[in-house]
Amino acid sequence: MEFDVVIVGAGPSGLSSAIRLMQQAQEKDQELMVCVVEKGSEVGAHILSGAVFEPRSLAELFPDYETLGAPVHTKVSGDDIYYLTGAEKATKLPSIATPKTMHNDGNYIVSMGNMCRWLAEQAEALGVEIFPGFPAQQVIYEDGKVAGVITQDMGLDSDGNPKDSYMPGMELRAKYTIFAEGCRGHLGKELIAKYALDEGKSPQHYGIGFKEIWDIDPEQHQEGLVVHSAGWPLSGDTTGGGYLYHAENNQVFVGLIIDLNYSNPHLSPFDEFQRLKHHPVYKQYLAGGKRVSYGARALAKGGYNSLIKMTMPGGVMVGCDAGTINYAKIKGNHTAMKSGILAAETIFEALSGGDEGGNDLTAFAQKFESSWLYDELYNTRNFGPAMHKLGTLMGGAYNTLDQNFFAGKLPFNFKDETLDHAQLKLASEAPMIDYPKPDGELSFDKLSSVFLSNTNHEEEQPCHLHLKDAQIPITVNWPKYGEPAQRYCPAGVYEVEETDEGAKFVINSQNCVHCKTCDIKDPSQNITWVTPEGTGGPNYPNM
Repeated sequence: MEFDVVIVGAGPSGLSSAIRLMQQAQEKDQELMVCVVEKGSEVGAHILSGAVFEPRSLAELFPDYETLGAPVHTKVSGDDIYYLTGAEKATKLPSIATPKTMHNDGNYIVSMGNMCRWLAEQAEALGVEIFPGFPAQQVIYEDGKVAGVITQDMGLDSDGNPKDSYMPGMELRAKYTIFAEGCRGHLGKELIAKYALDEGKSPQHYGIGFKEIWDIDPEQHQEGLVVHSAGWPLSGDTTGGGYLYHAENNQVFVGLIIDLNYSNPHLSPFDEFQRLKHHPVYKQYLAGGKRVSYGARALAKGGYNSLIKMTMPGGVMVGCDAGTINYAKIKGNHTAMKSGILAAETIFEALSGGDEGGNDLTAFAQKFESSWLYDELYNTRNFGPAMHKLGTLMGGAYNTLDQNFFAGKLPFNFKDETLDHAQLKLASEAPMIDYPKPDGELSFDKLSSVFLSNTNHEEEQPCHLHLKDAQIPITVNWPKYGEPAQRYCPAGVYEVEETDEGAKFVINSQNCVHCKTCDIKDPSQNITWVTPEGTGGPNYPNM
């Protein structure tokens, strides 16, 4: 099948690209064929975000988005920011003592899953073809240029042999392909290496973000209230922060983000999140409530210093695939959308001028550098590195000074050049962590949590978690690091079983929620995440 533009991923950036392309085509009365492929069972099924949403990019796409029925209903009514000094204590920080990037006047508490479903409806109304349940498995290259993608083969058994239901992948050819896979996209990872898109850049840095949706007591609900915290339960060189957002219908969104540059291999991000909910700041809202959904996702938080070259011959990479999140705001949706809009405008200008495709669209960089997106990312370039270099307290103080009084223009340029996976200490050199057992009221185990994510994969299919060397988990990671995959995975995918023949590494790929943490944090860089068969993974209703 041939198109003018193929877009990989129906997230905020991919759908914004599709919409802007078709808006321009209609304005100029030109015919344009645009296709979006999405690995989730439906648009929104794999979308997980906090989310406090800045509507700036949405307003660029649809100035009348409220009239059109965009799912932005809960305006932020207040910001509470705490520094948790222990399991029971906290200090509430005044507004002047926190970076203004953390303030949310004019923003909304939303479900980005539902936002993407709405964006998909707008895109289809404009003539975009959207194919959910069709993961892009590989890139088509011709003469060194991107020429489209091939979707995943369906109906293979665990050894890769065709079953009766076998259906080969489709070739989707395009003049230009937009890669909008989200954080650590497997095709994006390949393209970055092939075209050296990260040359001269700091390495990308990541966090793992957890989210649960709770129905809570109406008396404890304060619609529009945004709560953020730093400090406990994280300690030492482990940085990150918690959040609790009061959405509509007596629901709250609660979660924890942990930076994946932590050094203790005994640390379990999932269990740190479960501990957080017992702190009085969080417990006051959650006690007596009911947890109704769970999920986890990696996020690219390197910011400006880690932002790759976003174009290559025949392709553009946008959103979290490229690393456009503004971690100083803890927001990536409006920046992802803007990057998609810029890509669409660049591609449409090229095609309208008679471009036959396959070129490296250098005009994109010019558009990007003259946009508010560039200014926003550049002026917050020191936020993450300062936290890594100076720690939570001193880094937070520097960022407050830089953002509130100098608008991000202090003459310093902090950089973090160490890869996240290289930060782990040996297990013998790191303190053990004794996590309390879940109480089933505020804290829970991994398997009951994965159940709430509605995760499912076709049982008989090739494993989508590839080991470069099947021996490394037991011969290297187990003796050196206690095989940390057992702990950094938020879904219980990886286990080490003791058998009569010795330790055995087990991959429960059925549990995978597609967070990509294993691809990032494995200390031997031995795990590669690729797309499973179509519709596999979580099925988030409204994350």
